[in-house]
Amino acid sequence: MTLQPIYIYLENGTFLEAKSFGAEGTRVGEIVFNTSMTGYQEIVTDPSYAGQFVTFTMPEIGNVGCNAEDMESKAAWCKGIIVRQYQEEPSNFRSEEPLHELLNRFGILGICDIDTRFLTKMLREEGAMMMIASTEVCEKEELARMLSDAPHISEVNYIEAVSTKEPYLHKTGQYDASRYRYNEAPEPKAKIVALDFGVKRNILNELTQAGMAVEVVPNTVDADELIARYESGDIDGLFLSNGPGDPLILKEEQVKIRKLIEAKVPMFGICLGHQLLSIAHGYDTFKLKFGHHGGNHPVKNVETGVVEITAQNHNYNVPDSITEIADVTHTNLFDGTIEGVRYKESPIISVQHHPEASPGPHESRYVFGEFLQMIERR
Repeated sequence: MTLQPIYIYLENGTFLEAKSFGAEGTRVGEIVFNTSMTGYQEIVTDPSYAGQFVTFTMPEIGNVGCNAEDMESKAAWCKGIIVRQYQEEPSNFRSEEPLHELLNRFGILGICDIDTRFLTKMLREEGAMMMIASTEVCEKEELARMLSDAPHISEVNYIEAVSTKEPYLHKTGQYDASRYRYNEAPEPKAKIVALDFGVKRNILNELTQAGMAVEVVPNTVDADELIARYESGDIDGLFLSNGPGDPLILKEEQVKIRKLIEAKVPMFGICLGHQLLSIAHGYDTFKLKFGHHGGNHPVKNVETGVVEITAQNHNYNVPDSITEIADVTHTNLFDGTIEGVRYKESPIISVQHHPEASPGPHESRYVFGEFLQMIERR
């Protein structure tokens, strides 16, 4: 495999040359860093990374290849990945193809032979920023012009691309590592609808495993339809999924969720869903300096005092003022930001971190069971 040159320009004026191992072309997006030591395929196929370049702090990527079972969605959504060293020949019995073939299939840039430690330190000091990478354009001034002309990630609604276009039933449970296959769905105790803003497959697996029949619907579904289904007893609750981009631009989704809140529909939100619930209640989110991305973030369960190591992937957070209408259930021990709430006057819980992991630890998966318990109590 012959690596071709690729040229990078960041909005702070940094210009770099590296090597390309993925798709060819020019892409513009926001650069972030991820500290996970495993699970690069799950990260690449997580719809929440749409519009972003992911810098991996793990120095070697590609070792275990890729396979169909580790896809978190039907495609890869990030603009590109940036790694220190790429291993083009994987060594793992589950591998079905090398990473660069997956990247090429979905048009994702792969950037290697670059100092990812330098990039990570820069992002920690200056914050997440926009960048452009190209295998076609090598002039710094032209790349700077192209980046300046491109829309900012906060102006783009990526949910329109990542959400399912047709409803479907999710039928698998948790992955059984001892048998190398997904569990069959257990007998459900409740039926819910998952509103898809870019949902990860393992979130659906965990909801199913916890005892819920899960119907996934597009983000365009009508709120009145969902309310009618709840009031008729056809469904017992609603899940609001993770997803990409700035939640403040999702005006239609905010109106929809506000209607569902007023109708007292039981709801559970993760990541973007957690943020949209806050906004719909009248508490706008704010952007973190460089976000939380990785599989080693400590979160304290305020109600039990237990510290959980969690998976995280977000650039936005709910404000402290939300305590006026919600009890904080989880806090981030890195920076003290809110990681989970239970609303005082509504049957709603939500978390900012990813209890489904994939990749990451599973110490927070009990939250799915708490959602079922909340539904059963009603």
